[in-house]
Amino acid sequence: MKASIYTNYGQPEVLQLKEIATPVPKDNEVLIKIYAATVNRTDSGFLTGKPYIARLFSGILKPRNQITGNEFAGMVTETGKNVTAFKPGDKVFGYNDVTFGTHAEYICMKEDAPIALMPSNISYEEAAPLTEGAHYALCDLRAAKIKSGQQILINGATGAIGSAAVQLAKYFGATVTAVCDTDHVDLIQSLSADMVIDYKKGDFTQLKQSFDFIFDAVGKSTFGKCKPLLTKKGIYISTELGPMSQNPFLALITPLFGGKKLLFPIPTISQADVVFLKELAEAGHLKPVIDRTYTFNEIADAYRYVLTGQKTGNVVIRIAQD
Repeated sequence: MKASIYTNYGQPEVLQLKEIATPVPKDNEVLIKIYAATVNRTDSGFLTGKPYIARLFSGILKPRNQITGNEFAGMVTETGKNVTAFKPGDKVFGYNDVTFGTHAEYICMKEDAPIALMPSNISYEEAAPLTEGAHYALCDLRAAKIKSGQQILINGATGAIGSAAVQLAKYFGATVTAVCDTDHVDLIQSLSADMVIDYKKGDFTQLKQSFDFIFDAVGKSTFGKCKPLLTKKGIYISTELGPMSQNPFLALITPLFGGKKLLFPIPTISQADVVFLKELAEAGHLKPVIDRTYTFNEIADAYRYVLTGQKTGNVVIRIAQD
């Protein structure tokens, strides 16, 4: 099979498309033919090895797992003898941040891993980007204990995480103020945000409104700047470490005072989460925003684009034709 391989950290030039052996499923695994995948912020961090803290998970000096990619949609082609949840021919999608390897024509995954049957109403290329941004957003919304009627501000609403957060927050019944640039105001309004702020025309931190939760999905602000906008027990979460890696430290300190606080949840994803995202997609509550689609042979170009930090929503890789 063809796979995207890297043996050293670096820029997209370190990627190589190579022919390697197709994996064989163990007794509790399924073999999946991958039709579509994505290139995302997680992939980019593991490719470059930056921030360096990521190397605690990917390998200190060189990548531990040499096939890139964490998100996919495809078809089960073979099952281990103990597998009961899936059968050959099942269309599935999911996420693998344990061994990665979705930038390949095939992957083996345990049947209880974060995979589920694809939503019946979308294509492989629409299903592939359903999990990465959405599970980060879901983790942070759950950590903030979002309730119906709360006021939420989402900074960076056009990214994979931010665009999913807008839709998930609306599903949970929150009133959403979303921050984006001029070119994407209409897009974010189409995701049902209650108010959209163009950051090129005004600084959202100067708002006089109060929010129960401020979610910085691009890590471009700080707890200090956003604190005046929070309610008495308001919560701030950023997807980044913050200046001088302050956010993990503040997450330890601020909850001790019982007022406004910063949280820094460690993201997790389970099969139940993937099933939940499937149900939302089938019901029309969640639709991944897709910026561009590349062929497998263009995967280095896809990484180059994602590394610019200018993508809108998701970048999809077409691995195989349906």
